[in-house]
Amino acid sequence: MSDTALQTIELDPGAEPRASVIILHGLGADGTDFLPMADELKLAPVGPVRFVFPRAPVRPVTINGGLAMRAWYDILGADIVQREDEAGLRESMRLVQQVIDREVARGVPARRIVLAGFSQGCAVTLGAGLRHPERLAGLAGLSGYVPLAATTAAERHAANHDTPVFLAHGRHDGVVSLARGIAGRDLLLGLGHAVEWHDYPMEHSVCMEEVQALNQWLLRVLG
Repeated sequence: MSDTALQTIELDPGAEPRASVIILHGLGADGTDFLPMADELKLAPVGPVRFVFPRAPVRPVTINGGLAMRAWYDILGADIVQREDEAGLRESMRLVQQVIDREVARGVPARRIVLAGFSQGCAVTLGAGLRHPERLAGLAGLSGYVPLAATTAAERHAANHDTPVFLAHGRHDGVVSLARGIAGRDLLLGLGHAVEWHDYPMEHSVCMEEVQALNQWLLRVLG
């Protein structure tokens, strides 16, 4: 449990961390969902790494008939571009930035922190990370998209104007289309970010090849 407004699950390295990786889960999931992925990441060359898994608030989700579940923001309908839950997105972005600030307060500089997320977690990762007022080591988005795209260029913080970005997507994703992921990639490339892009023959999920590619990218940005 953290002292921010979000609950967190943590994997502490047992020594003073040299870096932190914050991973945001997807809709209806939980911080525990990505514990196995953390076990697969081999980051020994970086030194001790703390993994932090924030848990989204429980809220009704419109597209799921108002059923309450862990969600970073509401999904108002199938058109996630025209009907974004801007208020929910901005609140979660603020809460996630608190988690980053807490890591800094615990002794891990912002430039040694990677923010990552899957699906909804990817959207919040890109939204919060680009707007964060301290330079981060990198942003990693899996099977997601850039939220609030129309205001991203104006709202991103100068501190993170060139932060490296890792993006991966399933070619057969029926939840967040590959086209949405590509649109986010192209937006970030147009803003000058170094974007490493991968796509895989999978649906809305994570595959081992993706984890291995993410591992290599993390070694570079945290090296």
